[in-house]
Amino acid sequence: MSGPDSSSPSDVLLEVKDLHVSFTTYGGEVQAVRGVSLTLRRGETLAIVGESGCGKSVTARSLMRLLPPQTSKIRQGSIRFQGRELTGLTEKQMREIRGSAITMIFQDAMTALNPTITIGEQIMEGIIRHQKLSRSEARKQAVEMLELVGISNPESRLKQHLHQFSGGMRQRIMIAIAAVGNPSVLIADEPTTALDVTIQAQILDLFKLLQRKTGVSIIMITHDLGVVANIADRVNVMYAGKVVESGTVDEVFQHPQHPYTKGLLASMPRLDSDRNTPLQSIPGTPPDLFAPPKGCAFAARCPLAMEVCADFQPDTTSLSGGHGVACWLQDARAKQMVPPNANTFIRSAIG
Repeated sequence: MSGPDSSSPSDVLLEVKDLHVSFTTYGGEVQAVRGVSLTLRRGETLAIVGESGCGKSVTARSLMRLLPPQTSKIRQGSIRFQGRELTGLTEKQMREIRGSAITMIFQDAMTALNPTITIGEQIMEGIIRHQKLSRSEARKQAVEMLELVGISNPESRLKQHLHQFSGGMRQRIMIAIAAVGNPSVLIADEPTTALDVTIQAQILDLFKLLQRKTGVSIIMITHDLGVVANIADRVNVMYAGKVVESGTVDEVFQHPQHPYTKGLLASMPRLDSDRNTPLQSIPGTPPDLFAPPKGCAFAARCPLAMEVCADFQPDTTSLSGGHGVACWLQDARAKQMVPPNANTFIRSAIG
C-alpha cells in the first residue's frame, strides 16, 4: 500500500520517495533514515515532528545535501525539486540551488552565523553570489529584508556584529539571510528551541508574514507540538527513522491513529486539565538504529502491540482526507487481537 497524496503534480514543489540515509561510525552503520516519503506543496508549511534522534534533522539536511560525505550516505531513494532529481547532482550543481531556491535556518544562530564579520556582509554575500547584483543594490536589499523581519534602524544595524544582538534578533537575522533571495523552499530546523515563549511567538508570526508576502513553502523541523499547531498546514510524525503518521494538522491532532502520535499528544500539557494532574509519558526508549527491529520500531514501547508488530513492518494505510498511518492496527490483514497491557497514557489519549 502506498501513502496518501491528494495533491496534483503541479502543486508539488518537493517530493521525497523511500529515502534511506545511513552513517558510518566506529561502532558500525547507523540507519538514521529508513524509507521516508513526503511531499511539500506550493505555499504550504509542512512540519516534521518527533523526539530527538528520530531522523527529522537528518532528513532535512539530506534535502540540501548538507550531510558530511565522508561519513554519510544516501543509500536509496529519490529527492525531486520542481521535477529535478537532486540525489545525482554534483556539489557544484547543488551550490547553485542552496541559498537561492532552497535555504535553511539552523537552530543555533551563534554557531550558524560568523561572529567576525558584520551582519550586513553576511546578508549581502548571498545576494551578490546568487543574484549577481552590485554591492549597492545588495545593500539596499539587505536593508529592506532587515525591515521586513522586524529589526529597527536597519542601516546602522548592518554595520554591527553578532554579539550586539539578542537571541531573538539573531534568529530574525538568520531568517533574513535565508529569505533574502526569495527562495521557493525554506527549511527551518528547530528555529525557536532556545527562545522564550514570547519571542518564540514573534518568530512564528514572522514565518507566517514571510509566507504571505513571498509565497515560500516551509518545512518546519521541531519536537514541539505547540509550534506545529501554531504554524503548520500538514504534519509528518517520525519515529526511529520512519514516518509513522501524516496528514493535516487538524486530522492528526484531533484524530491521531498511531499509538506513538497518541502518546506524544497525551504528554502535552493542556489548558483544560487540572494543574495537579501529572503529565503522562511514553515508557521505554527508542530502538538502536545500529540494528533496527525487523518489525514495527515502536512495538517494544506500544501497549497495543500484536504479535505481527514484532515480526513485520507495517505499510502505510491511507485513511480519509489524505491521512496516512503506518500501523498494523489500521491494516485489515492484521488479526483483531485484544492488546496486552493497555497502559494509562494510551487509554487517556484515545479517550
